[in-house]
Amino acid sequence: MTKNAAEQSASHPLDLPATEIARGIREGRFSSESVVTESIRRARAVNATLNPFTVIREEQALETARAADRAAARGEATAPLHGVPFAAKDMTPTKGDLTTLGSWTQGNRIPDETALVVRRLQDAGGILMGKTTTPEFAYASFTHSPRWGITRNPWNPERTSGGSSGGSAVAVATGVVPFAEGTDMGGSVRIPAALSGTVGLKASIGRIPMTILPSVFDNISHFGPLARTVGDAVSFMEATCGPSDEDISSLPVGFVSHVARNGSLAGKRFALSVDLGYYQVQPEVERLVRQAAEELRRAGATVDEVPMQWTRAVNDEWFDLWCVFMSGFFGETIETYRDKMDPAVVSMIDRGLAMNATAYKRVELLRTRMWRDMAALFENYDALLCPTCAVTAPLVTECDDDYVATGPDGRFVGLDMTCPFNMLPQLPALSLPVGLASNGLPVGLQIVGRRFADENVLSMAAALEARLSVPRLPAP
Repeated sequence: MTKNAAEQSASHPLDLPATEIARGIREGRFSSESVVTESIRRARAVNATLNPFTVIREEQALETARAADRAAARGEATAPLHGVPFAAKDMTPTKGDLTTLGSWTQGNRIPDETALVVRRLQDAGGILMGKTTTPEFAYASFTHSPRWGITRNPWNPERTSGGSSGGSAVAVATGVVPFAEGTDMGGSVRIPAALSGTVGLKASIGRIPMTILPSVFDNISHFGPLARTVGDAVSFMEATCGPSDEDISSLPVGFVSHVARNGSLAGKRFALSVDLGYYQVQPEVERLVRQAAEELRRAGATVDEVPMQWTRAVNDEWFDLWCVFMSGFFGETIETYRDKMDPAVVSMIDRGLAMNATAYKRVELLRTRMWRDMAALFENYDALLCPTCAVTAPLVTECDDDYVATGPDGRFVGLDMTCPFNMLPQLPALSLPVGLASNGLPVGLQIVGRRFADENVLSMAAALEARLSVPRLPAP
């Protein structure tokens, strides 16, 4: 069979969009085995220097790939992701694979069940080729853990990949897989996406059932894709969205593919806030975000700069929620494992255990004020634009505590601009790469949409992505 245009421009079939990989396998133009073999080769190459993987499932993935090829040869291959490799985060249980949550507290746990989000990707034909690194219990914006060490940025190994889905971001940015699964409680998909140069979506709460926590009533935790392109993020969402009784909070709605895959910027209205009212933003980040806004205007959209009245109380009170999350779900670990845990995790658990229940409930008052601000904004605009992170990727020797100061000008010297939108979990938020700063590191634009309007956010991001020329890393 002859190659199509996409195949002719790709150096290897693995570099095609996920749907094109599957189509090529179904039509016999190349094999799933060859694609997965290349995925594993790249994984081993990048793991030696950047450390994004905890497990590379070579034997299992190749066996599944050969079965996919046999099905294609028999004409039985119909799944949309047939034979496509993907990766999943070490936070997410997968049957038969070491799953540690980045922590020694889990021992050498081998789950006997696979999480629903991964099962759905597999049911769509995807092949799990590896598990990716996370900081302990996914707590940080830097992916380093007592158990697995530091995961480094593929654009500059002296810099962090971001966190907590840092391993997944690196796997995608280096071409190992077209998309990988991540979790997002304060930006853990969007932060590494922005710092490592991939697309990252915090799906709105309930669109993808959240089944990996002890509680199904948590409301700051999300699954989402890290992907090479918006189109690959759409493929992830097509496979994983939809209700399930495994999560009482999952929404009884499916995913509307044609809305996500077809969109125009003409006539769209965007609100732009470079600082959300209180952040100190690096000039290079601001420059690239404003350039993206100009590109939206050239495409026929309206972009208005709007004032925001939020303060660093948003981050401080989100942190209170996060500490209670950590103490509620992992607090029992410190009695036995305190000395083998990340000291920052221990400190957060201690803080959560000491939290006053009334103060915890009152965080909802701030969240309510934030929502009323956003509801008023959405009366006139389709989405809010802001940087995903206020800075480009920090050094691996730094940590979150280096980014919680108030500067002499009263501005918050923070790293991410993502956790405000975990306070508003119904709002989808996507990070789109918009270019490289003068230091050669990626910058992400955050697009925050109306409640549950994931498809619209994806369509707007795809339309902007098509107008940008953002460099990608060569395959290892």
